[in-house]
Amino acid sequence: MEYVELANGIQMPQLGYGVFQIDDTEAQRCVGNALKAGYRLIDTAQAYGNERGVGAAVAESGIARDELFVVSKVWVSEYGEGRTYDSIRRSLDLLGLEQIDLMLLHQAYNDYHAAWRDMERAYDDGLVRAIGVSNFDPMRLIDLCTFSRVAPMVNQIETHAFWQQRAAHANMEQLGVAHMGWGPFAEGANGFFENPLLAEIAAKHGKSVGQVALRYQLDQGVIVIPKTVRAERMAENFDVFDFALDDDDREKIAELDCGRSLCFDHTDAQLIGGLLKMVKGQIG
Repeated sequence: MEYVELANGIQMPQLGYGVFQIDDTEAQRCVGNALKAGYRLIDTAQAYGNERGVGAAVAESGIARDELFVVSKVWVSEYGEGRTYDSIRRSLDLLGLEQIDLMLLHQAYNDYHAAWRDMERAYDDGLVRAIGVSNFDPMRLIDLCTFSRVAPMVNQIETHAFWQQRAAHANMEQLGVAHMGWGPFAEGANGFFENPLLAEIAAKHGKSVGQVALRYQLDQGVIVIPKTVRAERMAENFDVFDFALDDDDREKIAELDCGRSLCFDHTDAQLIGGLLKMVKGQIG
C-alpha cells in the first residue's frame, strides 16, 4: 500500500473502496469482500444510507481497528452549529465506531462555515481523527481554509483520466490539502473502459484499463476510491502496486483530459438548484 500524509501527520491509505450507490443491505457483503481483498480504506457518507452496513462489515472482519481507515461525510441538510456535531455522533452509532478516521463536509452549500465549526469541535473532542471537505471548488476551499481555525486536510472531488483536475490539484498542494478523487473510472462515461489509448497502455503492461487509470492517479498523488460490487473486480482494482507507468504513458494519458465533469457537474445551475431544493425539503 502507498500512503498520503495528511496535514496533521496521519498516514492515509492512497487506495480505498467506495460504497456510493450500494444499498445498506448489500454494503456489509461488499465491504467484507473488499477487506478480504486487502483494502483498508473505506469511504461512505450519511447520504449513501449504508453506514450501518459498512460498520457491520468492519466489525465482522476481525481486522484490528488501527489497521482500518474509515471515511464518512456530513450531508448538507445536517449543516449548522450543534446539528452537524449531532449528525457525526449518529454516524458513529451507525458505524459502531468510537472514532471516524476522516469526516468530510459533503458539499459546499448551505452554511458550511457553521458546519465546519462543529467539525473542528468534533476533531477537538476526538470523535474524528481528521476533517476535510468534498466537492469544494478552489475558491470555496480557499475561503474555508482562510477563515477556519483547523484547515481542511482533504478535499474529495471528481477526478479521472478525462477530468484530471490539474488546477484544483495545484491549489490543494499550495494549501496543504490532500487531493482525494471520486469517480476514478468516470462512472463508465465517454467509453472509459474501451478507450483505445488506455487499452494500448494496459496491453503494454499486461494490465487492465482500470488498473492503468488507477496507477496514473496514484502517480499524481491522488487518493482513489474505486467502487464495484464484484469481488473479482475489487481484487483487480487493488492489484496496482506491481507495475509502473513510464513518462511516455503519463504524457499520453495527460492528453485525455477534457477539463470538465462527466459525472455530476457542480457548475450546472439547474442540477444544483434541484439538489438544493431537495436539501431544503430535508431540513423541513
